Amino acid sequence: MPHHPVSDRQRGNARRLRREMTDAERKLWYAVRAQRLYGMTFRRQVPIGRFIVDFFCPAHRLIIELDGGQHGADEALGYDTQRSAWLAANGYRVLRFWNRELLTNIDGVLTAILEATGHYPDTGELVTTWELKR
Repeated sequence: MPHHPVSDRQRGNARRLRREMTDAERKLWYAVRAQRLYGMTFRRQVPIGRFIVDFFCPAHRLIIELDGGQHGADEALGYDTQRSAWLAANGYRVLRFWNRELLTNIDGVLTAILEATGHYPDTGELVTTWELKR
C-alpha cells in the first residue's frame, strides 16, 4: 500500500510526541527499539493517514496504541473506534493496551505483541535481547 501524504504540521506533531513520551511509551520503546523484540523493527509516533500512531511495526503492519485514562471517556472511545476502523480498512492491525497494564505487566504486553506477529516464546518465559543486555 502506498504511503499517505504527511503535512508539515503533522510531521511536527509527531516529532513533538517523540520528544514528550509518557512513562508507558518510554518503557515500551526501550523494550522494542533497535530490534530488541525478536528482531522486529518498530517506529514510534508515526503519521499514518490523518492519525499519528504510538508504535508501528511495518513488517507486520501492526500498530500498538497505549491508552491513558482520558481514553475511557465516551467521546474518546468513539474517536478511538473510528480511528481503529479506518486503520483496519487500510490494512493495519491495531493492538490497544492501557498504560497501567504496560507499566505493571510488560511481559504480558510483549507476549501479546509476539502472538499478534506470529512469534511465540519457546520456553514459556519471554526473553528479549534487551533483557540479555541489562
